Amino acid sequence: MAESIFTLHHTDTNTQARTGLLTLPHGTVKTPVFMPVGTNGTVKALTKDDLNEIGFEIILSNTYHLYLRPGTEVIKTFGGLHDFMAWKGNILTDSGGFQVFSLAEMRKIIPEGVKFRSHIDGSYHVLSPEKVVEIQRILNSDIQMQLDVCTKWNIEKKEAAKAAEITDLWLGRALSSWKNAVSEGYKGNLFAIVQGNFFKDLREQSAESVIKADTPGIAVGGLSVGEPYEVFAEYLAHTASLLPKEKPRYVMGIGTPEYILDAIEQGIDMFDCVFPTRIGRNGHVFSRQGSFALKKAEHQFDHNPIDSECSCKVCREYSRSYLRHLFKTEEILCSMLASYHNLYFLHNLVKEARNAIEQDIFLDFKKSFLSKYRSMK
Repeated sequence: MAESIFTLHHTDTNTQARTGLLTLPHGTVKTPVFMPVGTNGTVKALTKDDLNEIGFEIILSNTYHLYLRPGTEVIKTFGGLHDFMAWKGNILTDSGGFQVFSLAEMRKIIPEGVKFRSHIDGSYHVLSPEKVVEIQRILNSDIQMQLDVCTKWNIEKKEAAKAAEITDLWLGRALSSWKNAVSEGYKGNLFAIVQGNFFKDLREQSAESVIKADTPGIAVGGLSVGEPYEVFAEYLAHTASLLPKEKPRYVMGIGTPEYILDAIEQGIDMFDCVFPTRIGRNGHVFSRQGSFALKKAEHQFDHNPIDSECSCKVCREYSRSYLRHLFKTEEILCSMLASYHNLYFLHNLVKEARNAIEQDIFLDFKKSFLSKYRSMK
């Protein structure tokens, strides 16, 4: 069995929700944890000091984008992504699989891996499971993901089965390459990915292969890809139930309070999404009463903060009226302040969820939060 990087601290008496600690090369991480996304080596509109101030211990970056720009040659001269972006905390990098497969007609699966054309200049590239491990080793990722085949909602079972089969094959190749890197001194951890789309038997087969591979952590892939909420919840619960308790569990691409709380309830430890900063740049913010758009006329004379229950510096110092003004005049500061608040809000939500789990009152906490929270236009 691989050396454990996860210490389970407490499991809620009424759910699968749990708290724990990840031990990684750049420090420990309390779980459950929401990871902000820094696609190009930066969380958009925030500085590293902002991230430290909020309290983040781990962020996510993107292998595909960093491979294309600035390129591994540049980052290698810095000894990895941490020094390049001046971030002292942990970094998880995704494999680039989602980005490559979203290119649709610009990519093709070949025996070596996947061939694709750059969205930047149209140049051709090939990413193999081994090359993806090597790129992430150069990035010095604390957690790196295997290359997988991403599939969308509502495809035929035959296509889903083929994608899961290729993902399993690529896991074996990635695992071998990662073990070689570790033997040469690389300290980062490989996470395998469960696929299988929305077919329970395929999910079970994929989970079996992933468990057998015995990687330090396990990710649940292929969720939040356009399926109805009820389907997401059903397949999240089913897949999570298949996974060993001693491994950290990661669901990729969820970033709203409802989805995060559902994931925590099912024993998920890690999640990430571009959503909170993306909507922040578009003047949309979270509050305890729900999310809302700053541009609405009702905020023109509103002296209240975004959320009167939030203690972030944005809510302590700025009014909805001022933030609406910044958005309407297209000031960059609006993106900065709204993104900061949204990340603080989710970080604090997860922190409160951890406290509720420790007190065995997670369901009450979730019910209380969602009874007030609603999505607003």
